[in-house]
Amino acid sequence: MELYLIRHGIAEDKELGIKDEERSLTKEGRQKTEKVAQQLVKLGLNFDLILTSPLVRARQTAEILIAEKLSSQLEESSHLAHDGQISSWLKDWLEPKNYSQKTQLALVGHEPDLTSWAEILLWGEVKASLVLKKAGMIGIKLPETGSPLGRSQMFWLTPPKYLL
Repeated sequence: MELYLIRHGIAEDKELGIKDEERSLTKEGRQKTEKVAQQLVKLGLNFDLILTSPLVRARQTAEILIAEKLSSQLEESSHLAHDGQISSWLKDWLEPKNYSQKTQLALVGHEPDLTSWAEILLWGEVKASLVLKKAGMIGIKLPETGSPLGRSQMFWLTPPKYLL
């Protein structure tokens, strides 16, 4: 299975007095995310499912991916909100679904959670060495059997500037 960890686009600043979970993408954030999504389509990507954090900026990012036809299926997961734990997501969400090895799943969320998840999948621990820019993406291939923790392989790490 391939996981694509996608960080939400540029959002409104925290200082504007808006609750964090209600912060929206800015006009620039929408435009850049749309351009990134268009490039992903040109590269031939298509996700079986896009799973998003319930926070507004992540949901808006996921909706842009859907609008660009990167997938026809969108679901929300509280595991992708801030401080979500990958072990809980694996146990509560991924394992019961029993996806095929050919599944391509996009997870739209936040930092530092997404890079922490990626590092746990790759090395079994958080090393704080990966950088995921807004509207950037990390691709990780999960092993066919056994736990993916510390046993997965990264095949993609792209900041959005290389797709614009």
